[in-house]
Amino acid sequence: MPTAKETGDRLAINRRGLLYAATAAVGVAGIAAAVWPLLDQMNPDARVRAAGNIVEIDLDGLEPAERRVLRWQNSPIFVVRRTQAMLEAMQETSFVATLVDPDSTKRQQPAYAKNWHRSIDPVLVGVCTACACVPEYFAEASALVVAGGYICPCCASHYDPAGRAYSGPAQFNLPVPPYAVAGPGKVLIGKNAAGEIYSLETVERI
Repeated sequence: MPTAKETGDRLAINRRGLLYAATAAVGVAGIAAAVWPLLDQMNPDARVRAAGNIVEIDLDGLEPAERRVLRWQNSPIFVVRRTQAMLEAMQETSFVATLVDPDSTKRQQPAYAKNWHRSIDPVLVGVCTACACVPEYFAEASALVVAGGYICPCCASHYDPAGRAYSGPAQFNLPVPPYAVAGPGKVLIGKNAAGEIYSLETVERI
């Protein structure tokens, strides 16, 4: 059997080890607390992340009423070259009266796309703002009130060629991603126009 002295020595060693462990834990926590602000500062914010993921689109070969689909930040992006008939139909007074947000006042696009046409050749996030399904594209007015646009196959929300909602449960226009014109026929998705700061994380509904 261990003597009283041996038992006391063992208890003292155990207490000493526990004290060392506690001191080390406090030290690690202190270092982590000191380093975290630095690491957090090095983390890019939403605007930087958006700017770092840029996709170039060449529109030279895009035919009138033709749609192209690409992926950007895990979202489908629709690009359509609108026809004159589409542009005229989008401005008809009777049609404009049916739009949920005709002047794009809700935060669904950058400031440089806050107008009735929402861009020269529309670049839209192809996700229904009512149910998050991917809307189907129609080049003609056969299935739509206006010439061209989108219909969600899940909830039947309708959007015009500029992505403006006008029928069904959708209460928000299709979002416009950050984009910039890089030259004749070239658009950069993910890059803002000069002097603008915008990312999809700032929109009201995707």
